[in-house]
Amino acid sequence: MGEAYSYAAAGETMVGYRARPATPNGAGLLIAPAFAGLRDFEMAQADLWATKGYDVLAVDYYGDGWRTEDSAEAATKMATVQSDRPAFLRRMQAALSEVRGWGAARVGAFGFCLGGKAVLDLARSGQGDAIVTLHGVFDAPGTPTVAMPPVLLCHGWADPLATPAQFGVLAAELEEHCADWQALCLGRTEHAFTNPGRPDGYVERSARRSFAATEAFLAEKLVS
Repeated sequence: MGEAYSYAAAGETMVGYRARPATPNGAGLLIAPAFAGLRDFEMAQADLWATKGYDVLAVDYYGDGWRTEDSAEAATKMATVQSDRPAFLRRMQAALSEVRGWGAARVGAFGFCLGGKAVLDLARSGQGDAIVTLHGVFDAPGTPTVAMPPVLLCHGWADPLATPAQFGVLAAELEEHCADWQALCLGRTEHAFTNPGRPDGYVERSARRSFAATEAFLAEKLVS
């Protein structure tokens, strides 16, 4: 089991969750949570990926370990980071630097929902060694995209927060800036499909296929 882990981002205190591997594979991993902050689902994911050999930091991108179980409160808090994408990116870059400081040779990242946007913004800045979005949100921050690391999109085709048109815009961005990108598009699948705690969105087959693709992709890019 992991534990709460404090680190700094531009003078702010961030409280994430660190899970250490018993048998390290030499790679580090960031996990960026959905819009309600770092909750049990993401911390369980951190513990799981540590068993696969990764040194994992589940990220706090709000500060002070903020989290909620209230969707309306989460939406209000999400608007604060949506309105300042440079600060959002700086917090992700600080988390990446923290994990690199642990001695990991390569560091990847994956994120759920708003966390998917967080890791995409990290990739757009040219940072990270492998990036995965799971039902991520796709809109670009309005700043120039540089050469991106390898990217995998795990995407529900019926996701109302990432429509087919928005998927096409992101695909064009990736085709221009990313030399190695791929997408797993999942039919009859909406938002939040990986989380069994979200019965309104969870699709077991789509979750299983996405995590299998994520595991293979990260192993190839970070461990092989």
